[in-house]
Amino acid sequence: MKLATKLIHAGAEPDPSTGAIMTPIYQTSTYVQEAPGKNKGYEYARSQNPTRKALEDAFAIIENGKYGLAFSSGVAATDAVIKLLAPGDEVICANDMYGGTYRLFTKVFEKFGIVFKYVDTTNVVNIESAITTNTKLVWIETPTNPLMNITDIEAVAKITKSKKLMLAVDNTFASPYLQNPLDLGADIIMHSATKYLGGHSDVIQGALMMNDTELRDKLYFIQKSCGAVPGPMDCFLVLRGIKTLGVRMKAHCENGKKIAEWLKSNPKVAKVYWPGFEDHPGYAVAKKQMRDFGGMISFELKNDSVEEANRVLSSTHLFSLAESLGGVESLINHPASMTHASIPREERIKNGLSDSLIRLSVGIEDAEDLIEDLNKAIG
Repeated sequence: MKLATKLIHAGAEPDPSTGAIMTPIYQTSTYVQEAPGKNKGYEYARSQNPTRKALEDAFAIIENGKYGLAFSSGVAATDAVIKLLAPGDEVICANDMYGGTYRLFTKVFEKFGIVFKYVDTTNVVNIESAITTNTKLVWIETPTNPLMNITDIEAVAKITKSKKLMLAVDNTFASPYLQNPLDLGADIIMHSATKYLGGHSDVIQGALMMNDTELRDKLYFIQKSCGAVPGPMDCFLVLRGIKTLGVRMKAHCENGKKIAEWLKSNPKVAKVYWPGFEDHPGYAVAKKQMRDFGGMISFELKNDSVEEANRVLSSTHLFSLAESLGGVESLINHPASMTHASIPREERIKNGLSDSLIRLSVGIEDAEDLIEDLNKAIG
């Protein structure tokens, strides 16, 4: 089945009782049982819900996996993966990653004795060199947030498989429309479904996809036991969002390309971070493992000051100043004070994230209007 068709029909079956083409919102906390231990497959809504099951089936299908699990947020999904580990275990992860992931690792799990090593994952030698007998997991983002660095998933998977390690990939920036890490050897995919999968800035949710049955059972046990599950209305909204992922991502990519090229030609812009440029260090890998280059862009002004960046950030009208990304509307963001504020400044600067970096989530409006908006703001 082709991708566009898969996105429309993944997990969707007509309701058997009414024929409703859209999965109903099963707004219930419990289910009546015929006798003790005899039920219709559902006992309690923290463990199972028909709306959530349809979504979890869709999650698996759109990432070419066997299993999907839905969580109350992307951070909750990440939390579940780290709960597979034990004190003393080590995780190798990217030195450029979402600030919320960094905060979870450093402020929550480090105190339980889990060790996190941050390396430049764009060079797989760095990953291999960091592996010890205590390493259990490699966690990567590609493209990274917000510097748009690219990691070769297939190359990393060869290393992790040879060392019998788990490989988890945060695929939020790419979405299943552009990239499928399970096909490249990853063991777990994580999505903040809040972003491109939902697509309309109206829901908070996370997702995990995998192929291994034992791994799925362990993660399901954590999901059920810890209870970070989404409600049925949230599941319905993401199911709806997935149906339009293909047409939305096509528009995000088309607009992203136009805006990245315009920014690069603008004399007031010093640097543009977008993997679709042939001079981007990760271009060859991105072209190999992605179908297109997406609508996420970061840039720095030639007047490299926080004051000038703040002026631009506060001067757009179509680009709304807000956290998050992946919605139909365009957003502008200041990572240093917003999405990545939890990362110490010295760490951010060391890894290339300047105080004046601006991040764009390019929406699906008319590209000419978006360029005009940026042009007026940059001045």
